[in-house]
Amino acid sequence: MREWLQDPATRSRLRGSLYAGAIGDALGAKTEFDSIDRIREIAGPAGITGFIPAYGGIGRITDDTQMTLFTLEGLIRAHVGANSEQGTFANAFPVEQSLQLAYQRWLHTQGVSWERARGPENTSVEPDGWLITNRELFSRRAPGLTCFSELEAYGKTGVRAGIDKPVNNSKGCGGVMRAAPVALWSDDVAEVFRLGAESAALTHGHPSGYLSSGAFAVIVHELLRGKPLLDAVRVGRAELEKYQGHEEQSVALDQALALAGKGAPTPEKLETLGQGNVGETALSMSVYVALATTDPDSALLASVNHSGDSDSTGSVCGNLVGAMYGEEELQTDWLSKLELAGVIGQLADDALAEFAGNAPGDDRWYVRYPAY
Repeated sequence: MREWLQDPATRSRLRGSLYAGAIGDALGAKTEFDSIDRIREIAGPAGITGFIPAYGGIGRITDDTQMTLFTLEGLIRAHVGANSEQGTFANAFPVEQSLQLAYQRWLHTQGVSWERARGPENTSVEPDGWLITNRELFSRRAPGLTCFSELEAYGKTGVRAGIDKPVNNSKGCGGVMRAAPVALWSDDVAEVFRLGAESAALTHGHPSGYLSSGAFAVIVHELLRGKPLLDAVRVGRAELEKYQGHEEQSVALDQALALAGKGAPTPEKLETLGQGNVGETALSMSVYVALATTDPDSALLASVNHSGDSDSTGSVCGNLVGAMYGEEELQTDWLSKLELAGVIGQLADDALAEFAGNAPGDDRWYVRYPAY
């Protein structure tokens, strides 16, 4: 029994992490890669101070949050399969494959037919499970080209990539932006790191594209357990250094830690770390903002006011500060306007039930979360 998962504070931190990640995503959705000068033209001299209409509404999420939700669903379904009555599925059908199939379901929501998205070994007529029944997910929100193309390739070949079998040399932020839920998978930080990295390596083959995800998953794991952010970063960095090719991400984290000691964040300071469009800078910029602020609102706004990949840094930083401060510290006005807020909260609660050993375990649960 994983007792820390049954602590009410853990529920608050997990829900906070997922909610704040989605809020940050939505805050930056309209201005992705706009210059800070352009952002100030759109939003006013103070930059982004709240949701700006995007994708036809207020509080609309992007592919970052969509893929984060499918990551969590894939983990739940892998756990259901590993604990099924056979008891042998974990070896025959690894969690990485469950995540792959979850991302293929996401691909289907982006307008790719199920026959093309599902992969050659899957003969199902339609995708299953509860998450994909939420029709709001069926909306294309500027998905990353690398994620999209590599998942389409899997749909054709059924060949799963990984750290030892890289699919490309991309270090885009499409792996780290979706990795926060991996924090729940294990109490072993080495396993959390490994799976975080492997989850990103399904689509991103450069070390900075997948090691950033491993480090991020460990940092979130430590935050969910109530550790201070600086301690969590140290644990994540220690695991990071065990992997070949870690240097770029290690240096980026060191730069973030050094900059955090120089006062409150500004767009100009933040941009010295990069644009957030690649794994190592998405993580380092988010860590910097979370360290250099004292409340989630300030962190979320600072994370999207820059001339780079604003929705992705908003999402990653949001996952951090939501886990740090908990659901109760998030701005209720933002939560009330957030797209899919009910789905996000329900998925978080379902994940805690499954991983803490409190899931119903009846036919309705297995229809909701079929094994794999």
